[in-house]
Amino acid sequence: MITVVQRVRDARVLVDGEVVGGIQRGLLLFVGVEQGDGETDADETARKVRDLRVFPDRKPTDLSVADIGGSVLVVSQFTLAGELRHGNRPDFTAAAAPALAEPLYERVAEQLRADGLHVATGRFGASMAVELTNDGPMTLLLTVRNGKAQPRA
Repeated sequence: MITVVQRVRDARVLVDGEVVGGIQRGLLLFVGVEQGDGETDADETARKVRDLRVFPDRKPTDLSVADIGGSVLVVSQFTLAGELRHGNRPDFTAAAAPALAEPLYERVAEQLRADGLHVATGRFGASMAVELTNDGPMTLLLTVRNGKAQPRA
């Protein structure tokens, strides 16, 4: 599972001009589910996001989203599984089929809600417009395989 984590001042998702999810200060997650991902990957992604200390206090990265009373906007993005090694057209064969991807994407959001966070979502499979004000900017890449966060390659 690949997740782009952005610290935001605000963010919202629109489908056909209608706002389907939005937050104020917090984290925007773009979640890409790959073949072979499972519930442990979704659970670890949610846990890691919940505990990430990316908001300033005494240090620039001192507080978590829960510590600041922030929110999380979770957006599915299968294109994160795109491979760019060959040719000029992305290859999405590593992306999980929708029947696997949707429940795992939803599980990330559900786990964050279960931890007491305010969570909004996009609409799985829809063509979405995402608007955000990045704070910092602070953008991180989280990759989880077999229930464990992976080092950058």
